[in-house]
Amino acid sequence: MRTALLCISITVVGFSAAAERDLVPSLDGTSDVCIDRPAEPEWMQNITVREAFKRVLVQDIYRAQNLERIVETGSCSCDTRFPSWGAAETEFRDRFATTERWEMLEASDTYNRRANALRPDAMAICEAEGNW
Repeated sequence: MRTALLCISITVVGFSAAAERDLVPSLDGTSDVCIDRPAEPEWMQNITVREAFKRVLVQDIYRAQNLERIVETGSCSCDTRFPSWGAAETEFRDRFATTERWEMLEASDTYNRRANALRPDAMAICEAEGNW
């Protein structure tokens, strides 16, 4: 009985280590889809840690806008899925540039909920085009 338990323990540990190894993310930052994505605006890349919530909000706006555009147009071309950051930056500046940190955090949550609601439909469109 002890031998059987020992064998099972060794097997489980071995499987666990192999599975964990498969979950290690790639650090190269490249994607197989739409490889010519526009870079984030420079100000976002150079933002201080204390103001990182602003960068996150712009990223959340960008994601929600893009998923919305995919669903509205029924298209998942690279230009639709990953346009320039201009519209997201404009929305950020027009709506949130002078708001408090907590308001930006609430807005991030709202944009994330909006994007998550759109994601299944957008994903179906993009998968059909081989662009997910």
